[in-house]
Amino acid sequence: MSSGLRWFQTKRSSLTNSAVLPMVVIALGLMAWQCCQGLPAYVANCPVTPTPPANTSLVPPAIEPPPAALCGFPLTISGPGNGAAVSSPASVIAQALPADPIYWMRIYVDGQAVYYSFTPNINQYIFMSNGKHTIEIVGEDVSGYIATATTEVNVVSQNPGVSDIQKLPGWLSCSAAIGQGSTCAAGLGNAVSQLTQDESTPSLSGSSAEFTISGSHPYSNELYWYPLGGGDNVSHFTYDLWFYVSDGDAPQSLEFDVNQAFAGTRWTWGSQCDFDQTGKWTIWNPLAEIWVPTSVPCKHFPSQTWIHLVWTLERVGNQVHYLTLSVAGQEYDVDTYYTAQANWYQEEVDIAFQLDGNYKQQPYAVWLDEVTLNAY
Repeated sequence: MSSGLRWFQTKRSSLTNSAVLPMVVIALGLMAWQCCQGLPAYVANCPVTPTPPANTSLVPPAIEPPPAALCGFPLTISGPGNGAAVSSPASVIAQALPADPIYWMRIYVDGQAVYYSFTPNINQYIFMSNGKHTIEIVGEDVSGYIATATTEVNVVSQNPGVSDIQKLPGWLSCSAAIGQGSTCAAGLGNAVSQLTQDESTPSLSGSSAEFTISGSHPYSNELYWYPLGGGDNVSHFTYDLWFYVSDGDAPQSLEFDVNQAFAGTRWTWGSQCDFDQTGKWTIWNPLAEIWVPTSVPCKHFPSQTWIHLVWTLERVGNQVHYLTLSVAGQEYDVDTYYTAQANWYQEEVDIAFQLDGNYKQQPYAVWLDEVTLNAY
């Protein structure tokens, strides 16, 4: 959208003295015409030519402290208000309006990146310690323009976490791959899957979420995840939920995960009830990127029965620590450490749930209810 302006800025230094005046008049007329045709003021009036990102398919490492605005496009924070007293996790809502597609958006707390987004809209929970904090939203579009917005908050109390996550809008999903062939839910093909929220039956709360899976490719899977937001001050997590399987014999496995990422590192606590291969609960080794069986047994769950699942987890330095697993009222001491994954530049706290298909890709549905992630 700004190619005309850039052409003028690039070419005007090569004008001969005899051509300067008429060419400048023509160029100014062109700029005025472009403005009238809808060229944004932040582009038309920008005194420099930003350098576009070399490869917008890659997530760039966070710049810390956050970069300054560069002929910034409109970016507003609608919550929390400046000077607001809030509880943690606090809801942060912002919107950017770039003329070109957004490259990245980030939430910074006191200069450290805690949440990454590839969309111009943010509506996330941010975990912060008690006291005063500066929240800054920074966005860059694919043309290299950078916008910033800041709000000051005072965190006066700590809530346990986020509950009834199954009700929240904004769940994301993918099957075998995501983006340019990058692995997502793995498996041997793309599953057919759907999420339906606000189900009154079966339900414990009156509003469960139904996840279905089918398809023609055996051993195909579907991963669903919910980005809650971000923050680096929480390190202990409890992932607490109820699930209900339509046909307990149909899944190859069911997976339940928690992820936390900041400062170029991702801590992944992944777990799956591996019914048909190991008959054990397996946990994810993030650095080696492999599933490791635990001693906790895993059998097919009974059909059409609510099962309670609780994982307690913690981040210890650059390690993930699986503490305990409780399934259907039976608690197991897992007590296992693994090294976290380095070179990860998508800051986030999220939970995930994955359905895996068996050798026949039998269709089945799983309902989740009272999904909670507590953190401190």
